Amino acid sequence: MRLRVELVLEVEDTGGLTKAALRRIAQDPDLPGEERTQAEAAVTEDTAEALAYLVDPFDLVSEVPGVELQQASWSSERISYDPDSPDWDLDEDDGDGDDEEGGID
Repeated sequence: MRLRVELVLEVEDTGGLTKAALRRIAQDPDLPGEERTQAEAAVTEDTAEALAYLVDPFDLVSEVPGVELQQASWSSERISYDPDSPDWDLDEDDGDGDDEEGGID
């Protein structure tokens, strides 16, 4: 089963977000030195990278009974958000046609 989630966030403290990502990197004992250096550079240069580093899809579903995460991918990007634009209509069908019947009412 695939669960799609789209979030639009306003980052009010870019410095705090970057510091949190750098702390997470520093506390990761399994991260090799070269990867650690690359991760530190990425989160320092781009707030979207810092956010992506802090968001863990496993955390989103780890407490859901009967569910085991099989695969996850995610990304973060800067966008221009206009809540009044029809492009951001959250009730709009995404048009994929892969909705499952018998879902939760």
